[in-house]
Amino acid sequence: MLAKRIIPCLDVKDGRTVKGTKFKDLRDAGDAVELAARYSGEGADEIIFLDITATNERRKTAAQLARSVAEVVNIPFTIGGGVNSVEDARMLLDAGADKISINTAAVRDPDLLSKCADRFGSQAVVLAIDAKLSSGGWEVFLNGGREGTGIDALEWAVEGCRKGAGELLLTSMDADGTKAGFDCELTYAVSGSVPVPVIASGGAGEAGHFAEVFRKGKADAALAASMFHFNEILIADLKSYLKNQKIPVRL
Repeated sequence: MLAKRIIPCLDVKDGRTVKGTKFKDLRDAGDAVELAARYSGEGADEIIFLDITATNERRKTAAQLARSVAEVVNIPFTIGGGVNSVEDARMLLDAGADKISINTAAVRDPDLLSKCADRFGSQAVVLAIDAKLSSGGWEVFLNGGREGTGIDALEWAVEGCRKGAGELLLTSMDADGTKAGFDCELTYAVSGSVPVPVIASGGAGEAGHFAEVFRKGKADAALAASMFHFNEILIADLKSYLKNQKIPVRL
C-alpha cells in the first residue's frame, strides 16, 4: 500500500496565512513562507498554498510566493488561486511550484484542465473541488465558497479527471474549520469514483480524524490547516500515531 500523505494547507491573503470556519471569520496565522519552511523541516509530505482571494478579486497568484517558498523547502508544493490560463500555470511552475491547483476557472472552462495537462503533464494539475451537502448529494461551490453552481460534485470529479486532472483536492465546506472530523462520506464517494489520488480537506481536529478518513474515506492524503498552524499537533507526532494505527506513512 502506498504511504498516506500529510499535507499542511496555507490559505494565503496578502502574503499572510489565514484560517476561518466554513470559509468565513478569517484570522491571521503567520507568514506563509516562514510556515512553509517550518513544515518542510517537521516532516510534511507536501504543502498546498491557496490564495483565497485571488479569484474573487480577479488577481493573479503572485509567482513571487512560489519563488520564495522554493528557496526554503525541499518537498513538493502546490499553488492555487487565480489560475485562469495556461500562462498563469506556466508562471507558477516556472517559479518553482511542483503543481498548480485550479478551481473556479476549471468549472468555467473544463478544457483548461486538458490544456494544462497536455502542456505540463497531469501530475502537475490538481483540480480543487469545494463541495457542500445539498438535497440528494453534494454541490460544487466557487469563488471561495461564495457561489453555488448547481453542479453535482461527484459528476464534476469524474469529468475533471477525464479532462486531465491528475489529483483532486476535495474540501467539505460543511466540515471546514469545525475540527469535528473530515467528511468521510463525501471523501469515500469521490475516492470510489475516480482513478486519481484524492486529498481530503476540511474538518481535521485531532489525530484520530486522519486515521478515520484514510480508513473510511479511502483518502490518499489528508490536509489540515489550523491544527498545524497553531501547534495543536506536530506532524511528526501525527505520523507516529498513524504508524501505530498500522496506517503507512513516511517517517
